[in-house]
Amino acid sequence: MVIAPGSGPVCVGCGEQRIDADGYCEACGRAQPRPRDHQERALAGVTGVSDRGHRHHRNEDAFAVAATSRPGGSPAVVAVVCDGVSSATRPDEASQAAADTASEYLLESLESGADPKSAMHAAIMAAAQRVEDLASEGPLEPSRNSPACTIVGAIAADGEVTVGWVGDSRAYWFPDERAGSERLTVDDSWAARMVEAGLMEEAEAYADARAHAITGWLGADAVEVEPHTTVFAPPAAGVVLICTDGLWNYWESAADLGAVVPADARTRPLEAAQELVRFACERGGHDNITVAVLPCLPSPLSAPYTPTELSLPVMGAGEKREI
Repeated sequence: MVIAPGSGPVCVGCGEQRIDADGYCEACGRAQPRPRDHQERALAGVTGVSDRGHRHHRNEDAFAVAATSRPGGSPAVVAVVCDGVSSATRPDEASQAAADTASEYLLESLESGADPKSAMHAAIMAAAQRVEDLASEGPLEPSRNSPACTIVGAIAADGEVTVGWVGDSRAYWFPDERAGSERLTVDDSWAARMVEAGLMEEAEAYADARAHAITGWLGADAVEVEPHTTVFAPPAAGVVLICTDGLWNYWESAADLGAVVPADARTRPLEAAQELVRFACERGGHDNITVAVLPCLPSPLSAPYTPTELSLPVMGAGEKREI
């Protein structure tokens, strides 16, 4: 078959030039690769990788990584990971808008000397407003809610790591030796509420069909956005990893996930993120997968880390979303 130059994109499956506006070949029906199907970005001190996986027709995750300096010249890095709620309208737009808005807000705040914890809270609220605005910027799909997503972000600056989140995208701490690995976030989800209330053990709760009904998200129909934040000084060399449930679904506990995080993750963060995404795809790739890795060294002034106690309101009727 002879194809005239410049006459249109060619199907990666059958070679025909019959790609419709939605990105499908009208000849063989195959979805064509999209820019967000697989993305990677590596900077000094932070890296991110996102993949569509095998089951979804598009990538509804989004991430942003960035590096800047504090007023005194010390470095600061930022990572934001968002997971679009599949039952919502335009979830891919929601996640991208949230990641971009939060990242830009954090960079401006850190460069101006703002306290990282306050900056994280305000950045999530800014992202929430941006996602809420999407509801009025385009039509809502029948039987679907307004655009919505989860969010988790991390700042590494001045010897400390600040984490903020809404929803069930997570942050983990993995020391180089892996002893002391822990999850830094508590999901806004049905399963987490059951465990928090003492009604179920964690393994039982996350095995339940209702486990992933989220109770916190960003979007116009969110009951109330309540960002969680925590700050700690790394007590040893290691990495902070933030990710969507497309990864942690396969390794629920910090110990299990830590066992598959490459031993050299701190010195080769991009390769570590790539390997984790590949592992998730090899195990079925049932969801979109996004991972960001922030290498950390202990600060000479580090104090022992104590997890922040979180106030999680009791889930009310109807306050859940499926992702």
